[in-house]
Amino acid sequence: MNRSIRARMLTGTALALTTSMALTACGGSDDASSDAEQTKQTKSSKATAVKNPLVASYDGGLYVLDGKTLKLAKTVELAGFNRVNPAGDEDHLVISTDSGFRMFDAARQTFTDAEFKGSKPGHVVRHGGRTALFTDGTGEVNVFDPAGLAGGKQPQVRSYTSAEPHHGVAIELTNGELVSTLGTEEKRTGALVLDKNNKEIARAENCPGVHGEAAAKDEVVGLGCEDGVLLYKDGKFTKVDAPDDYARTGNQAGSDVSPILLGDYKTDPEAELERPTRISLIDTRTAKMKLIDLGTSYSFRSLARGPHGEALVLGTNGVLHVIAPETGKVEKKIAAVGDWTEPLDWQQPRPTLFVRDHTAYISEPGKRQLHAFDLDSGEKLTSVTLPRGTNELSGTVDGH
Repeated sequence: MNRSIRARMLTGTALALTTSMALTACGGSDDASSDAEQTKQTKSSKATAVKNPLVASYDGGLYVLDGKTLKLAKTVELAGFNRVNPAGDEDHLVISTDSGFRMFDAARQTFTDAEFKGSKPGHVVRHGGRTALFTDGTGEVNVFDPAGLAGGKQPQVRSYTSAEPHHGVAIELTNGELVSTLGTEEKRTGALVLDKNNKEIARAENCPGVHGEAAAKDEVVGLGCEDGVLLYKDGKFTKVDAPDDYARTGNQAGSDVSPILLGDYKTDPEAELERPTRISLIDTRTAKMKLIDLGTSYSFRSLARGPHGEALVLGTNGVLHVIAPETGKVEKKIAAVGDWTEPLDWQQPRPTLFVRDHTAYISEPGKRQLHAFDLDSGEKLTSVTLPRGTNELSGTVDGH
């Protein structure tokens, strides 16, 4: 597919996401009033707090699980396709709905009153004790300290609105600088940087199709392009060129203890769905990219980082690859799930990887199962079979 078709698909995907999530504000019925009533009833109940909770979405709701035992603590009805992300503290997750981002107290298995309204809620980025939300339909960025979510409160925010709405992403650095993407609904071109007073101090427009972000050691930010990766480092932008003319690295994973970013790598602009077998490792010190062929494909939900900076990739052969980022050597292979194929529709379930501390959680929707693995030993810790197969998988992660 050509770039214009791909751009229309991105816009269409955002519209489909909004449409498919149009009922997500409804809990167990088709009107918002019953959702409010359910939330009220849940708040009034004395639910036992879940430690280190996980949240897995399914078609019609959320499963809240104990992070150690994987015991199902509660099923929360929530119609539609639901996206889940860590909010950045020990209790909350961010749930994307048709009306915007809603805060979910996973420890107590209930939605709070805190929310950020706006159409097409997009990327959620945690960094340095701050969480940035990008609302694609409005171009608005809201950044907050997740500690402000305590007690169900609406946190104080730093806000910025992009020149034009687009499918974007933003990240705030510890010095108060805000890196945010540039683009329109039809075309995305690069990124800018604002100081702590929201004054523009840097800009780069040489990152076609900019998508996704990751932060490496020393707060180097990487943004994926269709011809490489754009780095923001020490107050300046630097472009990492890919070895192919078209090379999309739209999904990345970073680690605070590693200067190497992990990214996907797609080179066929005409593919309806490319299933790459190569990954990219971007050295933020040298602005060089290394490609590693794993011999198996993977999806955008297959990338993560371990506690020591390991690059982790869940392959469609069911193997979790543990990779040394400096060398690209696969140091460990953990047989995690059965063989699987990435579906054409990005909203459809597929095995998903979520990592917290030394534990890798992996879903196997075809068998309605979730598994937990110890990354150091490679041993399976526990598994659970759920009433329904799951889609997205996330959990609480304290960013402080």
